[in-house]
Amino acid sequence: MLEQLGLLGLFFGCMLSATVVPFTSEVLVTGAIAMGYNLWTVVVVATLGNTAGGMISYLLGWLCRWEWIEHFLHVKREKLMRVHDRVKRWGVAAALLTWTPFVGDLIAIAMGLIRINPAGTAALMAVGKFVRYLAVAGVLDWIL
Repeated sequence: MLEQLGLLGLFFGCMLSATVVPFTSEVLVTGAIAMGYNLWTVVVVATLGNTAGGMISYLLGWLCRWEWIEHFLHVKREKLMRVHDRVKRWGVAAALLTWTPFVGDLIAIAMGLIRINPAGTAALMAVGKFVRYLAVAGVLDWIL
């Protein structure tokens, strides 16, 4: 995918990995850096793509009903309620944790469900994801 689509492939792959599609973007980031793309460019493109995907999950929460999320995403109401309660307590700051595996998508969906400020959500989501990719790229740069 990266060989044919380059940075556009990195963007879309990172975007998909931040939705409910089970996929890890670190593989794409690793591949892009190994292929010789500029480290900072990879970090920025991955951050933008993953933030866009996170906001798709947010929008999913905004547009959906609880029952739909339970049924189609196979998330138990109890787990969704736990995430919901924590997100409500933390507010927009919870967006900083949307980079976390497995739970990050649920955090983004919960933020949409309870209508947390979209602009603040996108901004803090981008910050959290940027720090994540910067750490991944730094480790990869050190290894390679």
